[in-house]
Amino acid sequence: MKLLKEQLMKISKALVFDIKRFAIHDGSGLRTTVFFKGCPLRCLWCQNPEGLNTQRQVIYFKNKCIHCRCCQQFKEQINYQNDRPYFQNHQDFDQVIKTCPSGAIQYDSQEYTLDKLMNKIKEDEVFFQHGGGVTFSGGEPFMQGEFLIKILKRCQKEKIHTAIETSFYTSLELIKKALPYLDLVYIDLKIFDEQKHQACTNVSSKLIKENIRYVLQSEYKDKVIIRTPLIPTMSATDENIHQIVKFLIQINPEVKYEMLNYNPLASAKYELVNLKYGLESYQMFTKQQMKHFYDVALQAGIKNLIKE
Repeated sequence: MKLLKEQLMKISKALVFDIKRFAIHDGSGLRTTVFFKGCPLRCLWCQNPEGLNTQRQVIYFKNKCIHCRCCQQFKEQINYQNDRPYFQNHQDFDQVIKTCPSGAIQYDSQEYTLDKLMNKIKEDEVFFQHGGGVTFSGGEPFMQGEFLIKILKRCQKEKIHTAIETSFYTSLELIKKALPYLDLVYIDLKIFDEQKHQACTNVSSKLIKENIRYVLQSEYKDKVIIRTPLIPTMSATDENIHQIVKFLIQINPEVKYEMLNYNPLASAKYELVNLKYGLESYQMFTKQQMKHFYDVALQAGIKNLIKE
């Protein structure tokens, strides 16, 4: 009985680490993007490291800290060294956070009930009338799959356009439940080679490819855009793009495909969560370099190429 109660609580609440309003790169029109916490992948270049862990954690913003040392009184939770706090566990930091006058100590996410999240989304519904909507991202939204499906159903009932950004590393059962309530599905296929995918993301690509094959052969195929984030030395190679395109067009010759330019700004987030960024310092690809990647995809046979 207790276990059932805990499971129901998990379904009725979600951990969200960010809600970005007026987003323009996560689907058509002005969008509200909801970032769910938790991800099964560990990509070396992850853009949102604060979304990796499934549990709520406490984080420290050193640029906000006024070094008042108010947090030092919480000996069980705080180890104060080198003029900053270090956290000794991630259980209950409510009192620590309330005590910090500058907001330097915060939780990395908030719990949302269905009603609370729906109300937050509907704050922007005036903008959704002009081609916008809500996009669920992460992390990996399917990590909180049952809640995701419930909020998708609520959005459809309210006639709000829905999109998802997903690795598709999840069960086919959850995918089948979610698809009827999604208007747009962005799926990452990062690296085609199985060994390289495993080395760069810490998971196999087989499940992702199987799920992509299913959806590109389903009645929902026209809702799907496959994406490859272009990561220097990893996914941004002619061979990788060629292999991905050949795989996709063999399933569905009309598949929509997009390549995303490398974003070097994510590395600044890693200090917040005590993680080390997995790449050396690289810049975004130039227009000329992007054109080269487009040409590779076109030569491999892609028909519906989405360009930045």
